[in-house]
Amino acid sequence: MVMPWPLPDDSWFRPEPEPPGPPGDDVRLAAEVAYRIVGGVGLRARRITVTAQNRVVILGGVVPDVEARRLAGEVAWRVPGVADVCNALRLSAKR
Repeated sequence: MVMPWPLPDDSWFRPEPEPPGPPGDDVRLAAEVAYRIVGGVGLRARRITVTAQNRVVILGGVVPDVEARRLAGEVAWRVPGVADVCNALRLSAKR
């Protein structure tokens, strides 16, 4: 007996994605994430840019160590309404 295996493209295999919010919602999300990152311990003086597109937060810029990169990503994930976080923060070159 052969059991059928669902394909990833089958609509019942994955939940339906939520529709994107109003255009101002991404601006609000980016502002909220930036506000929380600035208030975060050890991230105040870092050069971090925050943008959002369809509830996906994109972190860019340079941080001194892996811990600061991890912390910024965790802060972004904690903001209500964030669907995903793209942590594109780079580590600064050690001299």
